[in-house]
Amino acid sequence: MKIIETVHASEEVQTVETAAEGGVLASLGINGTLFAAQLFNFTLVATILWFLILKPLSKKLTDRQKMIDDSIKNSKKIEENLAKSEEKFQEKINQAKVESNKIVERAGEEAGKAAEAVKTKAKQEIETLIDQAKKNIRHEREEMKMEIKKETAAMIVLALEKILSEKITDKKDKELIDEMVKKIQ
Repeated sequence: MKIIETVHASEEVQTVETAAEGGVLASLGINGTLFAAQLFNFTLVATILWFLILKPLSKKLTDRQKMIDDSIKNSKKIEENLAKSEEKFQEKINQAKVESNKIVERAGEEAGKAAEAVKTKAKQEIETLIDQAKKNIRHEREEMKMEIKKETAAMIVLALEKILSEKITDKKDKELIDEMVKKIQ
């Protein structure tokens, strides 16, 4: 047993010596060269992953985020433009309504003026017709008076002929008629 104890003791010494040689890492059970190789491998893999995968991926994500932000800005601009367009459209509709109301009012006024003009013209035509009718009536009255005077004179002459029983010549007849007409007037 002494031999086993000696072997154990020599292993302990060797372990203590290795621990003293490796320092703190050896006491933790870590091999320094293996650790350095693994650290180098990890750094190499991390660098490769960074440049081949993570950097392009983060760039794509940044680009996509920028594209999303731009899309949001553009959609806001489009919404603003749409709102402005709707406002302009509404203003134009309101202006068109105002203009149409003005046109309707003008048309009403013009129709009223035209109606007044037609009434005035009709009144003038009626007055002209009445004046013409009055002139015609006066003229016909004068003609009738003249005719009545002639007939009256002819009747007087006939009555005188019968009374006087003598025939009056045409010359005397005309003189008597003219004389009678002058007296009647």
